Amino acid sequence: MSSSQGHPQRWLILGVICLAQLTVLLDNTVLNVAIPSLTRELHAATSDIQWMINAYSLVQSGLLLPAGSAADRYGRKKMLMAGLALFGIGSLVAGLAGSTSQLIAARAGMGIGGALLLTTTLAVAMQIFAPEEQPKAIGVWSAVNALGFAGGPLIGGFVLKHFWWGAIFLVNIPVAALGLAAVVALVPESKDPRGDRPDLLGALLSTIGMASLVFAIISGPGHGWTSARVLAPAAVAVVVLSAFAWWENRVHEPMLDLHFFRDRRFTGAVTGAVLITFGMGGALFLLTQHLQFVLGYGPLEAGLRTAPLALTVVALNFTGVAAKWSARLGTPVSIALGMVAISAGLVAIAELDTGYAGALLGLLLIGAGCAVANPAMAHAIMSAIPPEKAGVGAGVNGTLAEFGSGLGVAVLGAVLSSSVASGEPLSAGLGAGQLVGAVAVVAGGFLAAGLLRRAERVVAQEAGG
Repeated sequence: MSSSQGHPQRWLILGVICLAQLTVLLDNTVLNVAIPSLTRELHAATSDIQWMINAYSLVQSGLLLPAGSAADRYGRKKMLMAGLALFGIGSLVAGLAGSTSQLIAARAGMGIGGALLLTTTLAVAMQIFAPEEQPKAIGVWSAVNALGFAGGPLIGGFVLKHFWWGAIFLVNIPVAALGLAAVVALVPESKDPRGDRPDLLGALLSTIGMASLVFAIISGPGHGWTSARVLAPAAVAVVVLSAFAWWENRVHEPMLDLHFFRDRRFTGAVTGAVLITFGMGGALFLLTQHLQFVLGYGPLEAGLRTAPLALTVVALNFTGVAAKWSARLGTPVSIALGMVAISAGLVAIAELDTGYAGALLGLLLIGAGCAVANPAMAHAIMSAIPPEKAGVGAGVNGTLAEFGSGLGVAVLGAVLSSSVASGEPLSAGLGAGQLVGAVAVVAGGFLAAGLLRRAERVVAQEAGG
């Protein structure tokens, strides 16, 4: 494989790994529309429903870093195949589940497959494309993320209209099987040539720490931020993640080399990634409520009306327009401009009291901002990490996205709750939440852009000196 040209079948391979990625992302949101059917047919209690949804995201977010590390060590192709197989088997068990406990266990199994897929797809994309084509490839990868986020409720709603609830899982199986066959035939194997010894303690600590943190964030809105259900896992997360950082600094072959955080490019991109997903995750959570409770749309109608956001991202990234803008503007300016556009979109949704027209303008602005800022940020993170650690880089990128999005839902949800509790109507509370999200996004954009600009100056000085 010529490194200057990239893999001869790179675009076909990217299509295959994006298809695998899409099924995982759809499953993050597809279950939400099936809640009434599950409650009725499996006699599921509210706590069962919460665990059906959360088992997947908790396992997935906890395992992203270890999954990325395993891909670097044992081979990205092998882990991609393992992820597809686990995801397919988990989908089969979920689709045929006869009880809530079976479905929860199957969702957890799918979460393991999902973690392997999310990290290896981005790592493989970095390996098969030459550096000059990587931004466009990451743009396509990011567009599939947006499509997965928006498509879940739509596909779930369509399937449930025509079939029973188990079909929302069984549709994954042919896709996983097709993906597995294509990966075996097309994807080249790549791994860290040094083959570090596995950092088992680091993997265990990061899994427990991240899962505890995400669990605390998920539990906050429903149980209250000062409840034992939130404070206990939050305390576990602080202690365990501190132990993880201490261990990674001491061990000879760490799973996550903390020296990466001394690279200003890496810290700038990381900061931006957390704040962009914070604003986006929280704001979209509020937007779906705005469309249903303020504008009066049903769940499927509301899902259809959020589609312009994903379609804008897909249009700008698939055509390569966003990658061209980013190349011309440079990474710092791309991230700053993208996040200003997202922030303006959130303000439009909060302030333009024109029914769906205001929301549509906001969605188009958010989509354009995401199309430019997200790939630039993912590329900055991946470029700051040595190529042999691409899996760990993808794990960091995915972990930050999960964390930021969960935190956004929790914090902006809390702003909404406190606004409504203080006597404001729901629409005013939703607007207040959107504005907090807008401030977080624009602050994140300028902070990330500033750090990245400084990093570029340092690199230029070193090259000149």
